[in-house]
Amino acid sequence: SPQCHLKGLWRNELGSNMTILAMNTAGTFSGSYHTAMAATNKQIMVSPWQGVQQRSSAERHPMFGFTMQWQFSDSTTAFVGKCFGGHCRKETLETTWLLREEVLSHKDTWKATR
Repeated sequence: SPQCHLKGLWRNELGSNMTILAMNTAGTFSGSYHTAMAATNKQIMVSPWQGVQQRSSAERHPMFGFTMQWQFSDSTTAFVGKCFGGHCRKETLETTWLLREEVLSHKDTWKATR
């Protein structure tokens, strides 16, 4: 099956955009993300992130993870996923995420993760 390449511009069904820059030989990469959805009254800004791809010689559909450094919110998000498709089929990233936001006290930590 064709190889799936992570580098490039990605758009999700909600209108968010992510750019993935070139990967180095260790499998690390970075990029930027502009979300179309946020639970804030602040201006949404493009935010940087850092990631890593699972390096396997047999892996044609890479697994990856990255951590978002939001520029407009006191929160951070970790994404993990896998790339599917290639050549004749549209490449698709399937991801899962956890967002951790700032809370004022330890007793409120239970509601800090979505």
